[in-house]
Amino acid sequence: MAVTHRTHSTRRPARLATAGTQVGDGPTPTAPAAHDTARPDGAWREGDPVGDRAFVDIGDVELERGGVLPDVRIAYETWGRLNEAGDNVILVEHALTGDSHVIGEAGDGHASPGWWNALIGPDSPVDPERWFVIASNVLGGCQGSTGPSSVAPDGQPWGSRFPYVTVRDQVAAERALLDRLGIDRLAGVVGGSMGGMRAIEWAVTYPDAVDRCIVIASTAYATADQIAWCQPQLLAIRHDPDYVGGDYYSTGRRPVTGLGLARRIAHVTYRTENELADRFGRAAQLGEDPLRAGDRGRFAVESYLDHHAGKLARRFDANSYVVLTEAMNSHDVGRDRGGLEPALARVTADCTVVSVDTDRLYPPRLADELHAALPGSTREHITSVFGHDGFLIEEDQVGRIIRDALARDAR
Repeated sequence: MAVTHRTHSTRRPARLATAGTQVGDGPTPTAPAAHDTARPDGAWREGDPVGDRAFVDIGDVELERGGVLPDVRIAYETWGRLNEAGDNVILVEHALTGDSHVIGEAGDGHASPGWWNALIGPDSPVDPERWFVIASNVLGGCQGSTGPSSVAPDGQPWGSRFPYVTVRDQVAAERALLDRLGIDRLAGVVGGSMGGMRAIEWAVTYPDAVDRCIVIASTAYATADQIAWCQPQLLAIRHDPDYVGGDYYSTGRRPVTGLGLARRIAHVTYRTENELADRFGRAAQLGEDPLRAGDRGRFAVESYLDHHAGKLARRFDANSYVVLTEAMNSHDVGRDRGGLEPALARVTADCTVVSVDTDRLYPPRLADELHAALPGSTREHITSVFGHDGFLIEEDQVGRIIRDALARDAR
């Protein structure tokens, strides 16, 4: 069975790949409907350049809270080849504002470059000469998978009608994707932050299908502190007049102010007080002085936050930000499983639990707790001045940890 890196779009269930066959061969997406032409969001839409994506229709998804989300489509990208035994698959899980474009340039179909460019490639921690790597856009996202900006069965965007989805729902959708690609098991699943939530949920929900689980800067459950930081972000978006209760797609307006505020709040939690102090201090932005008469200028750190807010607004949909944030709040592997320890006792994968020493959003104590409750786990640490974002920035440390984890015999 052979699967190659080049991908194509499809609106039908994928067939099994055989030698010389591309997973996802099929027609290109249809042209956008008339109501899409205003493009009042940062989402990928039908008719946009496909880029490196492929698509699989996985059918209906039964939701943990009840009800069914119909006609779900998942966008994904691949690197490397699936071997004959089908035992070399690595699933890479993205964080809140990531997508399937783990590595690669920005360009047609991709509003931003790969978010973990050091992860995959020759001589990289995950070498596609050995591993077949898959990354999908999460259920509820805005870069090709079914989410609030997608067209519902009635021909209009889901908008406010898109249901509450949990991390378990997202993992169930990923399981359905792999089923349709003819993949039974994972040699490894790796993710950081929100991606780490899905990684550990994979190991708990499908213990017989996961050989290795690498959880970086994440947790077995969302804490009160994490949920508390999320609340003002959600309120900032929902109270933007242009949000219109989530049904802004036909208005020609976007809740960029609210989304930008949410990003500013979140970004402060991703970094550290020491880094901001050393990098910006009390310096004014070049050409601006908050203390001079006239128009108020900005401090350099304010300009920095404005920059990140603007970047996100250009490439991300506010509704997806809401849906995915609420999914993160739902995360708790112990829910309806007898609690944390009984849930984690189900795990048979070789686990690697990684924290960043300065992470104030996912502090090391949460990794300690996860490690202690797992039947088999290796505890690793990243040293960084960058806080939570260290899992993306400290490439050498992260790369060494992932190499070591994949080199260990899993079972």
